[in-house]
Amino acid sequence: MAQRLMLRKVLSVTLQKLSVPPVLILSRVSGAPCYPRSLVPLTQVTMPASLRTFSTTPVCRVTFNIQDGADFQDRVMNSQKPVVVDFHAQWCGPCKILGPRLEKMVAKQQGKVLMAKVDIDDHTDLAIEYEVSAVPTVLAVKNGDVVDKFVGIKDEDQLEAFLKKLIGA
Repeated sequence: MAQRLMLRKVLSVTLQKLSVPPVLILSRVSGAPCYPRSLVPLTQVTMPASLRTFSTTPVCRVTFNIQDGADFQDRVMNSQKPVVVDFHAQWCGPCKILGPRLEKMVAKQQGKVLMAKVDIDDHTDLAIEYEVSAVPTVLAVKNGDVVDKFVGIKDEDQLEAFLKKLIGA
């Protein structure tokens, strides 16, 4: 609701500045202008440059959430790139600190390494299989093998060294 009100406010200010008739409505599907039949101009309608539509095409991300055991096998163990696996829980305070820090450090590697996030409450079978006894636990997986592991919070320098070792290992 708040988003709709904000959008209306932004559009009304923009439309007033551009002297566009207030009856202009953007189609939800295409973003093209829709006029009531009585006001449809006979000439070609052009959109002002500042009212261009935007795309919601998904961006290829280096961080992803694991959905199930088969997804873990496919996206982590069979990955051509090294993968950092973050075992976390929603209720875990240190996980809420480490997660964003680790995502930021993985993003700095510019696609050389991927990051998988596993919620231990949703995927207890994976937590047991990889001997996760405390959270946050982070595994480094390369070519289907766990090559490194740490438990607890690390600072950015330690995370960078962990990632560099994984990429170079």
